[in-house]
Amino acid sequence: MAGNSKRKGAIRKDGSKKGQTVGSGGQRRRGLEGRGATPKAEDRVYHVAHKKAKSAAKASAARPRNHRKSEDGPEYVLGRNPVVECLRAKVPATALYVMTSIDADERVREAVQTAGDRGISILEVGKPELDRMSPNGLHQGLALQVPEYRYAHPDDLMARARAASEQPLIVALDNITDPRNLGAVIRSVAAFGGHGVLIPQRRSAGVTAVTWRTSAGAAARLPVAQAPNLTRTLVEWARSGAQIVGLDAGGDVTLDEYDGTGPVVIVVGSEGKGLSRLVRETCDSILSVPMAGDVESLNASVAAGVVLAEFARQRRVQ
Repeated sequence: MAGNSKRKGAIRKDGSKKGQTVGSGGQRRRGLEGRGATPKAEDRVYHVAHKKAKSAAKASAARPRNHRKSEDGPEYVLGRNPVVECLRAKVPATALYVMTSIDADERVREAVQTAGDRGISILEVGKPELDRMSPNGLHQGLALQVPEYRYAHPDDLMARARAASEQPLIVALDNITDPRNLGAVIRSVAAFGGHGVLIPQRRSAGVTAVTWRTSAGAAARLPVAQAPNLTRTLVEWARSGAQIVGLDAGGDVTLDEYDGTGPVVIVVGSEGKGLSRLVRETCDSILSVPMAGDVESLNASVAAGVVLAEFARQRRVQ
């Protein structure tokens, strides 16, 4: 009998239908069984792709990580016109960066002259350093360093009104994520005698370099407070006697009908989402601004400015 016929399982047992015959011992059956999915090339140690992936991992571990800019660090206003506008508005600044061998025009000369007059450090740097400050490289050879903004506590806004023996006039922002809108609101509140702006800590625009520029320097004179929970702060202010007034095109009272001479907190939502549900439920009234029929809504900062102007008029004539 040939080959492996002596192995156990190589010969059928007695009494089988076909009698004793030489078999494979199950090797053919096992050979037909699946072996699972083929491993990825990177997981096969003998494959060139595995070696490349291993080398790349080592290189990545050795390379210094590029962390995102900390929210606690300075901001940079970039570009000739923005820098000049900030300096004209007397925005607090700590340093003016000027590119070496810059093609100086009137804006560059004005920026350097104004910074020097205000005692702001003027630093001459190379283009690579300015490129690192600018994510898109559009600095035009000028950058103005603006320090971290220090937010007030919500209680400070009410205290400011009491110190001036005035009825509080505060604007709270809900779902406003554009720093230009925030800057425009700060400018309007300062212009119409408001006592501050309240923003939530999360899901909201903060006071950045863009906000400084849009506020035309008003952010240096008007406190902006952050609330860990906007709804809770509004509830506390309502308990202290303030009227919480939300702005919405479908409001239950119009601006012409509302008396804004008392303590008022104007809550402004985004143009797209409007007021969030919890904030809306916290409001004592929902105020709408009368408009022509072919205009559906106003930009958040514009709506806030219109209401502030009307309330300021009412307070002047009372």
